[in-house]
Amino acid sequence: MPRLLVVSGEPSGELYAALLVRHLRERRPGLDVFGLGGDRLQAEGATLLAHVRDLAVVGLLEVLSHLRQIRGVFRSVLAEVDREPPAAAVLVDYPDFNLRLARELHRRRIPVVYYVSPQIWAWRGGRIRTIRETVARMLVIFPFEEALYREAGVPVEFVGHPLVDRLHPAPRADFLRGLGVSPERDVVAVLPGSRPKEIAHNLPGLAGAIALLRDWRPDLEFLLPLAPAIEPGLLEPHLRGLPVRLVPQGAQDVLATCQAAMVASGTATVEAALLGAPMVVVYRLSRLTHFLGRRFVKVPHVAMVNLIAGKRVVKELIQDDFTPEKVAGEIRSLLEQPARREAMKQDLAEVRRRLGEPGASGRAAEALARVLAESQKT
Repeated sequence: MPRLLVVSGEPSGELYAALLVRHLRERRPGLDVFGLGGDRLQAEGATLLAHVRDLAVVGLLEVLSHLRQIRGVFRSVLAEVDREPPAAAVLVDYPDFNLRLARELHRRRIPVVYYVSPQIWAWRGGRIRTIRETVARMLVIFPFEEALYREAGVPVEFVGHPLVDRLHPAPRADFLRGLGVSPERDVVAVLPGSRPKEIAHNLPGLAGAIALLRDWRPDLEFLLPLAPAIEPGLLEPHLRGLPVRLVPQGAQDVLATCQAAMVASGTATVEAALLGAPMVVVYRLSRLTHFLGRRFVKVPHVAMVNLIAGKRVVKELIQDDFTPEKVAGEIRSLLEQPARREAMKQDLAEVRRRLGEPGASGRAAEALARVLAESQKT
């Protein structure tokens, strides 16, 4: 029975890894999968060496505080690889960990498929040398990445974005009535991030914006979908006295329902774009992390939606620009100006078109199956 190592260290990557394994099992039902992930990957039959909740950290200081733990996980992965080598490995995003792991796997002659590219087009472009030397095939989910890797001599395939297949929101009226909310009310979505540190950095500013918007329009309904592995107790201290409903793992339904959204930069902005949710994108890091990192960033936009569109489709409020007043002002503008909201929706529809046809996870599984087949011949 062939073995496959799968390594994902963040919630969004873990979802993509689980979808990939599900589709791969249709082609290779006897596959033995092990590695790093979460509940969704485990539900697909993978044996976990560590859980994503212990690995998903953001920012320089946060990474340093978890370094000993992460190094221990790294050693445990290599120990299992050496005990019984896999036929191939698929590494999903999580570049600081996975690019180091790719070097070790390459030394052991284990073919590496990298799924979801590190953001080398944004910063730390020197990583492409490591990728060229260690990765057998790069599977990218954004269209502009394919040419970049091809020009650098890396075998690459644009498979499309896995979230395109995940769009199944409930009808708006049914969803809102299920929450006890009148479908006549205007809804503002609140997505502060999927990791505890992101919530600590982003939610206070969003809470301030909610307070301002509540004073402007007491009839607004604020819905905050809970990310996987985030407990309500982590959010509630920031939301006391505010009219915010927590929705268990209902990001799609909330984004499909809202008139406007406040969204932390990351995968959620892509999901919002796919669902046509007019938004303002926010993000805040620790001051030290932002100070050290900003000089290396080489892209004109932070929000993935804007990068895909090649222009500023949505407003970005990052670091010192991220204030309650500015967030509330942008949401108020979207609510007061239906024409502006509709124009943004049209731009978001173009972003969705550029993300490819449905079937990304199946195409990624097919590419990985080919690598597995080649590995078993040698």
